[in-house]
Amino acid sequence: MTDTAPLILTLAFDEPTFARFDAERRRHFPEALNRIPAHATLFHHLPGDRERGVIEAITALARAVPPPEVAVTGLRFTGRGVAYVLDSGGLATFRARLAKGFEPFLTAQDRQGWRPHVTVQNKVAPDVARALHADLSAGFAPFHFTAPATLLWRYLGGPWAPVARLPFGENA
Repeated sequence: MTDTAPLILTLAFDEPTFARFDAERRRHFPEALNRIPAHATLFHHLPGDRERGVIEAITALARAVPPPEVAVTGLRFTGRGVAYVLDSGGLATFRARLAKGFEPFLTAQDRQGWRPHVTVQNKVAPDVARALHADLSAGFAPFHFTAPATLLWRYLGGPWAPVARLPFGENA
């Protein structure tokens, strides 16, 4: 593992929410391509050669923020997959503050508008994705969860290696 490989920041879910999303991802994501657990990405590429500073910045901000409430509001058809749509004002504010601090290091992907989601299917034929979207939408009921932390990962060219769990709130 190289210390210069990019870092990825995702949202940690509570246990029941993670179990639901990860089970659906394992069920619907092409097995050969599913190298990582269910996740909601906050940043796709933070500087790996600045790991300590990245951890310190995220930790300082996360401690000052109560664990955000997140609404799962619906499903999004992505053309070749399906994702659950997330909505959280607190999380959006947290991410915006981190983006401002990391601005000199952000890639174009992380600078563009952020649309939080959890992908449970990707890289399939459009008709397969459309069918899953219709199936999941038919039984969908909005729900909420409280995000306990963020998770920092190192990108390894496909799989990710866990680096740190950075909890929200004063008791972190």
